[in-house]
Amino acid sequence: MMYRLLADAVMVAHFAFLAYLAVGGFLAWRWRRTIWAHLAVAAWGLVSVVTGVECPLSLAEDWARRRAGLEGLPASGFIDHYIEGVIYPEEYTNLARLGVAVLVLFSYVGYVLRRQ
Repeated sequence: MMYRLLADAVMVAHFAFLAYLAVGGFLAWRWRRTIWAHLAVAAWGLVSVVTGVECPLSLAEDWARRRAGLEGLPASGFIDHYIEGVIYPEEYTNLARLGVAVLVLFSYVGYVLRRQ
């Protein structure tokens, strides 16, 4: 039971992380210091997409699920399991990535313009 709750908590944290990746730059418009945290998150997102390195949150959820006696995450990972084919069709993966990149870049442009 405890491992199942841990797996669910990690899943929720992972969704929150991805949401912050997409729109966290806009928070820096109000709270300027958060730009540094968002830069780190955006860099991690870019590295994970480009290199395919597995996210520690995916590893943690997979571990907790298996300890709870559940099926682990598929080898393709968190996004493929929970998002692709669920929130948007798999054939739009590159478009979704482009959309997130545009959101991040727009938030950074807005951050710079509001700072001046």
